[in-house]
Amino acid sequence: MSDALLKPDDLSDFNRRVVSLEGATKPVYVAGEGPAVIVMTEMPGISPHVARFARWVRAAGFRVYMPSLFGTDGDVPDAETAAGVLKRACVSAEFRALGGGASSPISNWLRALARLAHGESGGPGVGAIGMCFTGNFALNMMLDQAVLAPVVSQPSLPLDNPGGIESSADELSQIRSRLEREDLSVLAYRFAGDSFCRAERFAAYQAALGDRFIGRVLPDTAANTGPRPPFFAQFVKTPHSVVTVDLVDEAGQPTLAARDEIIAFFRKRLKSESA
Repeated sequence: MSDALLKPDDLSDFNRRVVSLEGATKPVYVAGEGPAVIVMTEMPGISPHVARFARWVRAAGFRVYMPSLFGTDGDVPDAETAAGVLKRACVSAEFRALGGGASSPISNWLRALARLAHGESGGPGVGAIGMCFTGNFALNMMLDQAVLAPVVSQPSLPLDNPGGIESSADELSQIRSRLEREDLSVLAYRFAGDSFCRAERFAAYQAALGDRFIGRVLPDTAANTGPRPPFFAQFVKTPHSVVTVDLVDEAGQPTLAARDEIIAFFRKRLKSESA
């Protein structure tokens, strides 16, 4: 792993905007040209690894919108500070970290961001990827017509129910109907031994969404074995972050293939009119 990924990133190649939607105001980092893709950060915030993924999406010809949802933007916090970010998010009214069976309130803000991004960027619609704590958010965003390409990467909520989904039965029914009606699909990724996103969760998604849910399970041996940021080194003991911390940026690696599949998915759904 590059040493640069273990040091703070100033995000200077993104335009930091302050966006007010649905009664809430948040920073959003925007860069690139083309159809919009919303990149939602994993814990403990917009890290150099998350920014690297956003840059890959930008380089592929998309306009990236990266909302700041928690943590210090661009930072690589020590383990104690990062754990504090997680604890605050777990009790925040914006997130529903425990229990399952309903989407987090932040989903409304994210759907509004998707509409804003679509209006600014054009194209047939918007892509979205959630990771870890935000993993399921991309699915719930499908309740808005602007979102055409949802990617769910190692969805970790609810934290207390391995087979739970952070969506209500009615939301899942609406999403499945839309997927079938419009011939859309949901891409999802996890490592086989991930203790935060286990097989039970993917089985629940499959049961709820049928063959519209395309779940990829990577072997643990595909995960990066180099130095990890402090939060991951102390608290994430199994392979977890498919396109960020645990991605191996070398040809032939399964994680790099996952990144390329995600970008191809965005290209297929969002650039079809100009292809």
